[in-house]
Amino acid sequence: MAEKKEMIPQQFDIDAKWDACIDLTVRRFVYSATAGAFGGLLFFRSPVTRWASIAFGAGVGIGSAYAECSRLFDGPPTNLPLPKVSETATQGM
Repeated sequence: MAEKKEMIPQQFDIDAKWDACIDLTVRRFVYSATAGAFGGLLFFRSPVTRWASIAFGAGVGIGSAYAECSRLFDGPPTNLPLPKVSETATQGM
């Protein structure tokens, strides 16, 4: 009855990554849209600008969640080498 369950390494566990990304996206969307709604109520009078602040907050939340999820799936960004500056370009200044 006791089945031996195969352990999947953390880096290859796609289900856990998707769960984490969906959770992160929903939380950041809700929190930033709520912050946008509060800011809209505090700073704006027109309903159009209030809705715009809610949409801006929601967009910021989804954008930050997208950046975090892409880092989670692809790994940290690689360090790109800095471009080499020639000495003649620096001496001309």
